[in-house]
Amino acid sequence: RNDFVSSRPKRVAIVVANPATNQHGWPVGFWAAELTHPYYELTERGVEVTIASPDGGTVEADALSDPRDPSLWSSEDLISMGFLNTPGLVAKLANTPAVNTLNPAEYDALMVAGGQSPMFTYRGHDGLAASIRAFYEKEKPVAVYCHGLAALVDLRLSDGSYLVNGRTVTGFSDIEEEYSNEASGVEIMPWRLEPVLKDRGANYVSAGLFKAFAIRDGRLVTGQQQYSGRKVAQIVLEMIGL
Repeated sequence: RNDFVSSRPKRVAIVVANPATNQHGWPVGFWAAELTHPYYELTERGVEVTIASPDGGTVEADALSDPRDPSLWSSEDLISMGFLNTPGLVAKLANTPAVNTLNPAEYDALMVAGGQSPMFTYRGHDGLAASIRAFYEKEKPVAVYCHGLAALVDLRLSDGSYLVNGRTVTGFSDIEEEYSNEASGVEIMPWRLEPVLKDRGANYVSAGLFKAFAIRDGRLVTGQQQYSGRKVAQIVLEMIGL
C-alpha cells in the first residue's frame, strides 16, 4: 500500500501508436518496452494509467519489441514478457480510447510513447497534437520519448510558436538510426527526428548510442529511446508529487 496525501489517486495517460505499415510494407506499431516499463513504474506507485492512442481502437507492439518474437531481439525484456502474458493487461490494448476524448482536467500528466509506427502516424495528427497542446497549456507535465517525438516536430502552441523552440530535448538520435539501418540492411525510417528538432529551434542532446537518458525542461520531459522509458516515468512521478 502507498501512503497517499490525497484520497484521489494520481492519473496518467500513456499514448501508444496505432498499427501502420512502413515504406517496405512491414507492419509496425508501438515499442512494447515504451509502454510496459513506464506502466510498471507508475502503477507500482499507485498511479492509475489509461492507455490511449491517436485514433483509438486496437494497438499492437512492434514484432521486434515482443520478447516472444522468434528473432529474440527483445528476449531479455521480462517486464514486457509479463505484461504481454497477462490477459487483463493485454485486454487494455484491444480497445484504447482516442487521446482527444480524454479530459486533461482528469489527468495529472500525459506521456507519449514511441516505436516504429509513430514516424508514420504521429506527425500531422491533429487529434494528438491538440491533446498534447491542451495538456501542456493547462500546465500538466508532458513526457514524450523515442520516436514519439514525431508528435512534437510540427506542434505549435496557441501563440503560434513551436513547442520545442528553445527547449532542451532528446529523442531517437541519428547515430541510433544509422546503427539500426546497418543492422537491418535497409533505411528503416522515412525521416529523422534529430535534424528536424534542431530546425525547429530545439537544443537537441543525447547520451550516446542506446544509453538510457531522459531530460526535463520545465514541464516537458523527453527520453532518448526505448531504454529511457523508466527514467521518463521516474521524472514524471517526481513532477506529480510521488
